[in-house]
This record gives sequence, C-alpha cells and structure tokens, in this order.
Amino acid sequence: MFIKRLKSATTKLLLTVVTIFSLSAYSFAATIPDNVQKLIAKDFPKTNFRFDGVIILPDNTIYLPLFPSKILNPETLAIKQTYPSGKTLASKPDVVILNNDFALLKVINDPRGYKTIGKMANPPMELKTGILPQDMLVPKGLVIPENLKSIVGNLQIKTVNDPGIRVENSKPVISELSGSTLKTLSQIPPLKNKSFFASSPYSKNIQVFNPGAKTSEYSLKQINVPISMQVYDKFLLVTAYEKSSVDVISLADDQIIKQIYTKTQPDEIVIDRNKNIAYISSSVDSSIYTVNLETMTLSKQIKITGMCEKLTLSDDGTKLFYYDKKTRDIWAIELDNNYLLKEIGKFPNVSKIAFTNNKIYITSRTKNRLAIIDYQTIGLIAEIEICEKPVDMLTFHDRLYVLGAGDNSIQILDTKTDQLTDAIYLNTNGFSTKINHIEGTNIALITDTKASLYTVFDLGTNKVIKSIPIDIPASSIVVTERVQKIN
Repeated sequence: MFIKRLKSATTKLLLTVVTIFSLSAYSFAATIPDNVQKLIAKDFPKTNFRFDGVIILPDNTIYLPLFPSKILNPETLAIKQTYPSGKTLASKPDVVILNNDFALLKVINDPRGYKTIGKMANPPMELKTGILPQDMLVPKGLVIPENLKSIVGNLQIKTVNDPGIRVENSKPVISELSGSTLKTLSQIPPLKNKSFFASSPYSKNIQVFNPGAKTSEYSLKQINVPISMQVYDKFLLVTAYEKSSVDVISLADDQIIKQIYTKTQPDEIVIDRNKNIAYISSSVDSSIYTVNLETMTLSKQIKITGMCEKLTLSDDGTKLFYYDKKTRDIWAIELDNNYLLKEIGKFPNVSKIAFTNNKIYITSRTKNRLAIIDYQTIGLIAEIEICEKPVDMLTFHDRLYVLGAGDNSIQILDTKTDQLTDAIYLNTNGFSTKINHIEGTNIALITDTKASLYTVFDLGTNKVIKSIPIDIPASSIVVTERVQKIN
C-alpha cells in the first residue's frame, strides 16, 4: 500500500518560491581591515584572523586589535610606532601602531603568570582612544593596565578561576587493539592528531576523546541536551533542546565564543565547506537559516513548507532535502535556482535521505525499505528491502552505505546499478545510530547508543578495523584536527 502511495506522490511536482529574509542586522562581527590582514600575513602567512577579532599567529602568539574611532586611509599602510620602539612586526613587539591609527596589542604573561598587555606610563593617544571589538572572546584572566581600562568598553573578562565550559575528567585510558598490530588508533594515519567530540543520550555534556581512548580527556559542559553538532575550522557549532541559539565553541579556548540567535529552537546543522555556509533547520518555525561561517553571522532565513527534519545537503552544494515530519512529504530546495521548492512525494517514517548520481535515496525505518527516485522525473526507479531498522546512510565513491540498527549491519549498494553488493555485520550487540565519515579520509566512525563503543570502518576496503570501548555510549561523533590551546 505504501509503495503505491509513494508512486502516486512522486508524480506530483510543485515549484514554489520560498521567502528569504536578510538577517545581516542580527549580529556584528569584528572584521580586521583587509590591508591590515595583508600586512600581518606578509610576515606570518598562516595567521588565524578569528571572526571575533582575535589575531593568532602560527606560534599561538595572540594580538588583540584596537579599533580607532575613525580608521584613516593612507596611500600605503605602514607601521607608525612600536613598543619597544624601532621594532619590525616580524619581531613581535608588545604594541604596534599603524599609520591608519589601528593598533595591535600583544597578550603577554606578567611575572605572576597573569595574561596582560604591555604597561606604559603614558600610553599614546591611539591607545587611549581605541576600543577592543565588543564581541570578542577575551583571553581568560586578562589584566588591563589601569590607564588603558577605557579600551575594554562593555567586554566581560573571565577570571582565571572561572572554569568556563571545560570539565576535567579522569586520565584517558587508551585501549589496546587486540588481534591487531596496532596499539592505538592514532597509528592509523587518517586518525593521527585527531580529536573526537561525542554527544550521548546519557549526558548533556560533550565528551572529548583521544583516538582509541576509553575515557574522555575532558568534557564541554552544556546546559541543555545537544541536538546537532558540527566542526568548522577550530570551532564547534552546537544546537540544543529548548534553546533558541547556536553555540559557537572555540576549541582553542574551550569557551563559547558566540551565540547565534534564531527566532525559535534551531535543530539540525549541515555544512557546505566549499562555500563556508552552514544550513540550520528550525522545524517549529518552518525555516532553514544560513550562517556565514567566516563571520559566524546569520545571513538568510529560508521559509519552507512543513516541519523540517532529516536535513541533507547534496555533495555539490546545489540542493537541500528534508522530510516534513507532520505530513510525511519529502521536499528538495534548489539552492542555485532562487531557492525553489520541489515536492518529491511521501514515504513513511523516513530515517535518512541521501543524494548521488542525480538520484534520491530514502529509507523507511519502520518498513525496512529503500526507495530510489529519479530527481529529474520524480519517478520511482526501485524500492527494495533493506537492513532491519535503517537509521543512517552515507554516500562514498559511487557506493551507498546503509546502517541498520536492528541487526547492527551495513548494507552496501552500487549507486550505478542500484544493486546491493555486500552486507557487513558489526557484531556489537548494540543499537547503531550514525555512520560518521571523517572528511578527506576513507574512515567512518559508527556510533551506538546501547553498547558503550564505537566502530572504526574502512570505506576503502569495506572492512571493520576495530570496535573501541568507551565509558559512555555515543549517539554522534564529529572529528577534527587536534587544536592547540591558547589559554
């Protein structure tokens, strides 16, 4: 019966213009002027100009930018003065004043170990009248000299004793990989120098693991239960229940550096890394928000039909797909076609949507079925029986990986022929939840909310490398390069 309903529904095509609101006024990001960035990058090519204004040199030296009341526009930008005097930028002086009145203040340690900036008996006027970016995450415990307190404005400076959101855990226990020549996952090249961020249905906090460790190294304290999280550069974006904002956590500081507010609770996050854009759904508001990841500001609100979930971005970044959990309709948004909506059809209890080779793949969790639809014609190509309780899918090199929670298996489908080619059983006696591809590698991590473990899977050879025990079951894991701390 539900197959017929799908075939009927997929013959319908509806193109609807969505409403887009500009949200540029929602937030202000401190942007270092381009000519200042170029001047610094000349001596320090890999400088991190953080969106809140903090300037981090490759060796983790921190400079705080001081904006003048009016930035001058000299024909050639140059250094006007340094402290100590006569220094070049390459020597990293304590203070640099440019001839556009923009200033750089180096964060240094005083004899007591506190972070501070250079102390001067009579600071120049450019420093007295300047101000720090008002949305900046100030290094914890920073001490400002009394005669420069005016530069702080309304900034809040955390004390050294303020624990922030980092919660120290017991020492990580590294699990040996029995039956293998590997002693730790870090010996696998794609996992070397990586950090795992895991959310769990049994804790609000986000656990931070070293590869192969049973116990998390530390946790990131959360007030609300996370819904979705994604890593971008050195930042972790998190949405949570009963919270109308996206938290942006600086992994170099282990601090919430910014909160991006939306009208209602934001839900799922997907990221287009080529365009530096995050798409964030809000089912209550029937909206998808776009966030500029370079400035961490809202840029658009896309009004859609229905209550969005199972948000999926096509690999080429031209289409979004979602499931309306109220009506069971499936929709596509053509991002490169003025945000037009295209109705795909109905399918019961959709657990995941995938898109590759111009075909849409949809799983039904309760029916154990996979529907394959031609995107151009909205015609049903095939509908096949799949693994028990399919909960997640992943496309990789003309293959579709379907994760089944009922039998803890991965079924592999050739997306050129749409034929099932293999079935791999994880033998975890748990309840699998997600298959998380580590970008730029052949490795995927499979999480389990029942068994306290995750499984490392090689997408190149289609083999299980190892299941790693952990202290708390994880519902989702995201992976990033290990970030050097600056505090």
